[in-house]
Amino acid sequence: MGALVLKLRLSRVAPFNPDIIAPNSQLLYSQRPISQHLSSFVTFQAFIAANVRWLLAGLVLTFFSSVGQTFFIGFYSAELRAALSLSHGEFGVLYMVATLASAISLVFIGKSVDIWSVRQMAAITVTGLFIACLVMANAATAPVLLLTIYLLRLLGQGMMSHIAVTAMGRWYSRERGRAIAVCTLGHQLGDGLLPIVLVGLSSWVSWQKQWYIFATVLLLIALPLLLTLLQKDRTPQTSIESGNNDMPSWLFSQVRRDWAFYLMCLAVLTPSFIGTSVLFQQVHLREMKEWSAQTLATAFVCLALANMCVGMLAGVAVDRYSATRGLPFYLLPLSAACFVLSYFDAPVIAYLFMTLLGISYGISNIVFGAIWAENYGTENLGAIRSIATASMVLGSALSPGVTGLLIDQGVHLEQQLRYMGAFCLLLLLVLLAVSRALTRRRNA
Repeated sequence: MGALVLKLRLSRVAPFNPDIIAPNSQLLYSQRPISQHLSSFVTFQAFIAANVRWLLAGLVLTFFSSVGQTFFIGFYSAELRAALSLSHGEFGVLYMVATLASAISLVFIGKSVDIWSVRQMAAITVTGLFIACLVMANAATAPVLLLTIYLLRLLGQGMMSHIAVTAMGRWYSRERGRAIAVCTLGHQLGDGLLPIVLVGLSSWVSWQKQWYIFATVLLLIALPLLLTLLQKDRTPQTSIESGNNDMPSWLFSQVRRDWAFYLMCLAVLTPSFIGTSVLFQQVHLREMKEWSAQTLATAFVCLALANMCVGMLAGVAVDRYSATRGLPFYLLPLSAACFVLSYFDAPVIAYLFMTLLGISYGISNIVFGAIWAENYGTENLGAIRSIATASMVLGSALSPGVTGLLIDQGVHLEQQLRYMGAFCLLLLLVLLAVSRALTRRRNA
């Protein structure tokens, strides 16, 4: 009799079906009689399998954003300075002006993600990035270089990343952290693989021909791949998704009056400023530490691996505990990275620094990918994230000019890093208060 009752009870339990994760994935979290017995890894696998088209599109966008990232452009700083007879400070100021202009432009252009489809925005942005690479290959004067860097920073670092993460934030709710973790793998793959590729290309062809190669890859690989993946748009059915813990959507005018928003933008700016300071001045850093180009290039693998592994864990943690609670903690490894690089010179320090920086990036990428939708809703997410992304670009705009001018004045990067590390510890205390205030607001 007991066996019969047990059999009847088991017959009422539906078998696990990963297809329910998309788009109505909240059913998995709100009614989980079987999934409670499954590991988080299996659930993560099922989520990826059910959403592979959209997650891969985000990954492709973030990977090819590398063309406009500082580590990519900074790799050619010596050749560009030699070709145009620029000092460290002059090139840094030029880079700062171009990036600052791209940050201002992003505030206005970023809103278009709320109007146009992801597929349309991706096609326009990749085409513009293709043109920017062609212009870079023919940059012979400072004004042309200024225009080129502006386009690369706006379209690469700015819009490609902005489109990808905004799409993940809008398409997903309870799985937002995991979606952003998978999407931003493109950044880590770019950080880890492309420096080695660039070193290899430099021994094969001139730097001008390398930019023609990048343009060709964008046109013949990135663009068709994105158009194919985004042929079918994802339409989340949030009205029937239970467990959505996002705040009701704020008006953009309300967000601009919120004090916490600006402190979070400062939090976004900080890792961008510090990371860009080192990556842009990588040639100066190699000369100062007497490291080989291969040492720094292979150290980027540590950055990518740490970013990737920590990012995956952070994605799961954000889905479980919220991005708001995790807001301050990326600053601990970032501060440690600054102090380590400041005080030690052995080649192994390059790997340790990149690992700590990767841990910080892994946390911050996920937290700042999810925190805006979590606290301000998704209706105006493109406009809200455009300010946040512009803050990140602003940090990368200021650092080359500031650090370059200080280097010209005899203030070495090591000394600058000590001040950056101290600032991180101070900001950590501020963000602890912000995190608590936002948590109380969400629970009110």
